[in-house]
Amino acid sequence: MRILKCNSVLDQATLDAIQIAADDIQAGELVVYPTDTVYGIGANIFDQVAVKKLFVAKNRPFDMPLSVAVADKNMVEQIAIMTKPVEKLIDAFLPGPLTIITKKNPNVPDIVTSMSNKVGIRIPNDPLDLELIKRTGPIVATSANLHSKPDALTVEEAVADFGDKVSTYLDEGPCGTGHPSTIVWISDNQIEIIRQGDITKKQIEDALYA
Repeated sequence: MRILKCNSVLDQATLDAIQIAADDIQAGELVVYPTDTVYGIGANIFDQVAVKKLFVAKNRPFDMPLSVAVADKNMVEQIAIMTKPVEKLIDAFLPGPLTIITKKNPNVPDIVTSMSNKVGIRIPNDPLDLELIKRTGPIVATSANLHSKPDALTVEEAVADFGDKVSTYLDEGPCGTGHPSTIVWISDNQIEIIRQGDITKKQIEDALYA
């Protein structure tokens, strides 16, 4: 277990830390990283052993699907079906505190989505986070806390929950807004708010239908 100090300026020391974390993810390890909302715990979504390790570390039920963090719109298309409504929400709010649930691509392992044909996608608005994902490809986007426990706003809180179950912690100081992202499900141009965050249903409707 290592804790690496980082900053959003992405100086050389931060880039070196990001590369260490990226190498860990590619090797099947778990990494805690900052986002624009709360600290997240990540794994390579295409490594089913690593994803299982993440479920176990969080004490998360396997029937609770995981969202996926990507770096840009092109990466979204690797894991999800790009419909016009999804594209509108990406253009309006991402990077930012919004998770969009839509139909997944078949290459996304079922363990990530709990056997569902849908997947939650997120582009976090944090330079460090985005640089990490550019180096790893899509990673799991779930909060760095034990299941049903408070979200981690600092690395110290994440360490208290996970200890050496996580290989590398990227410490950027107190995290983002402290509020989890809004989660919206889009199906046949209908929307449902699964979890309310800073982005409201009205803002989403305005982006879709204005």
